[in-house]
Amino acid sequence: MLLRAEHIFKHFGGVQALKDVGVEINAGEVHALLGENGAGKSTLGKILAGVYPPDGGKIYWDDKPIHLTSPIDAQRLGISIIFQEIDLFSNLTVEENIVVRNLNFKESLLDNSRRRAQFCRPFLEKVRLGNIPGNLLLSELSTGEMQLVAIARALSLNTRVIVMDESTSSLTDDAVDNLFELIQELKRHGVAIIYVSHKMDEIFRIADRVTVLRDGELVGTKKTSETTIDELIKMMVGRHIDQSLRSISHYTNEEMLRVENLRTSKLKDVSFALHRGEVLGIAGLVGSGRTEIGEALYGLDSIQRGDITLKGKPYQPHSPHRSIEEGFGLLPEDRKLSGLMMQMGVYENMSLAALNRFSAYGWINVGYEFSQCDQIASKTLLKAASPRYRVDSLSGGNQQKVLLGRWVLVDPEVIFLDDPTRGVDVGAKEDIYGIVEKLAASGKAVMMTSSELPELLRCCDRIMVMHEGRCAGILEVGQATQEQIMALAATENGGEAS
Repeated sequence: MLLRAEHIFKHFGGVQALKDVGVEINAGEVHALLGENGAGKSTLGKILAGVYPPDGGKIYWDDKPIHLTSPIDAQRLGISIIFQEIDLFSNLTVEENIVVRNLNFKESLLDNSRRRAQFCRPFLEKVRLGNIPGNLLLSELSTGEMQLVAIARALSLNTRVIVMDESTSSLTDDAVDNLFELIQELKRHGVAIIYVSHKMDEIFRIADRVTVLRDGELVGTKKTSETTIDELIKMMVGRHIDQSLRSISHYTNEEMLRVENLRTSKLKDVSFALHRGEVLGIAGLVGSGRTEIGEALYGLDSIQRGDITLKGKPYQPHSPHRSIEEGFGLLPEDRKLSGLMMQMGVYENMSLAALNRFSAYGWINVGYEFSQCDQIASKTLLKAASPRYRVDSLSGGNQQKVLLGRWVLVDPEVIFLDDPTRGVDVGAKEDIYGIVEKLAASGKAVMMTSSELPELLRCCDRIMVMHEGRCAGILEVGQATQEQIMALAATENGGEAS
C-alpha cells in the first residue's frame, strides 16, 4: 500500500466537507473518487496532495505517518495534483512551466535554456508531446495539450501518485482518449492515479477501484469489475435515479420563435422554429455553431442578416439587456467565465438579472429579494449553507442551479440553455432535467445544447443538428438515433441520415 488516509475530517466555515473518511491507494492502480458535486471527493484529493490541511485524521505514506502542510511537502514525497482548472502559466513557455519551482531542477546564474530543454524533453516525450517545441508559449496549446504538460511536470517531480481532479471536464473526445492511454502507461510503470470524477463511463473504462462519498461521508469502496453503474449511482445519491426517457411532451403548435436565414460571422443561413412548451435540442461537434446560435439570439454576436420573430413580433437582439426585456434568456456554457460573479453571494448572483424588480430610487429591498430567491432555491433544489455565502463555495451542480434559478426568477418566454449539465454529477443532472421539464410544462420555449446525445434524446422533443455553422437537419426525438445524429453532425450532407 502506497498511500493511506484514516478518519479524515474537514470543515470550511460552517460547512462540513469531510467526516471520518478513509481511503487506501495502491501502487500502479487507478483509484476513482466518486460522488455528487459537494460530496467531498475533490476536497479529499486536495488533502492527499497537501493543498488543504485536514482538521482531523492521519495520512500514511509507505505505512509511515506524514504531515502535509503544503503541496511542496507532498511533492517531496512524490505526490502531485492536476487541477480541474489547469494551474499553469499561459505567458510562460512549455519548458518554463515544467521547471518553475521544480524541486528537481536547479537554476543557475548562467543561461538555463539548454539545461531546461535537456531536463524537459524526456518528460514531454513520455506524455507524447515530443513534437512540440519546448520554447512554445503555453497559451498556444490546446486544453488537452496543456493537461499533458501538467502531467509532464508531475512526472518530472518523480511522482508516484498523481491526483487528477475532473481532468476531462474541458477536453475533446480525442484528448480524453489520449489521456486515458497515457494513464494506462503510467499504471504499467507503477504510478498510482487518484481519479476524481462523477462520469460513470470514464470510471468503468479506466478505474480499478472506486471509493464513493456522499455528503462528506464514506459510503464504501468497490472493485469496478464487481459493481454496476446502478449500484454506484445508488451509493452516490442514496436514492433511485429514474434514467428512463421523457414520457410526456408539452409541445404545442403555438410558435414562439422563428429564425430564417440567420447569418453571423460563424453561422450560415440557419433556419428553424420553436414552439411553446417545446424543448429543442441542438447537437453538433465542437465548433459546429451550437453555442453561437444562443449568442446571436441573445445579442452577444452581431447578426449580418436574417429574419427573426419572437412571439409573433420582429425581434432584433442588439444587446443582452434588450433581449431580456423582450423575453429571451441565455444560460451560458461556462458558468464561471460568463455566468456567475464568483466572489458575490448566492442570492446576489441569482437576482442579478432582475434587480429592477427589487429596487426603487436606487435602493434594493433585500428582504423582498431574499424571499423571492428562497422560493426559487426551493424550486431548483439548491443546497447552500447560507444565501450570503460566496457562490464559489458551492459545488459545481449548485452553482449551475444558482444560474438556472436566475432565469427562473426572470421568467423569460424563451430560454437558451447552453450545455446546462456541463461539469455536474448524475444527481444534479437529474435535478436539472426536472427544471427543464418544469419550464416546458409551464409553457416556456426551451433550446438546449449538449455534448451528450443520450441527454438530448431524453430531454427534448426535436433535435437540430449543426455542422460547420449550418443546420444539417432537424429530427423528431421519437424517430432519431445517436447514429443518425452523428451522421448529420460529421458530414456535409449527413450521409444516410439526410
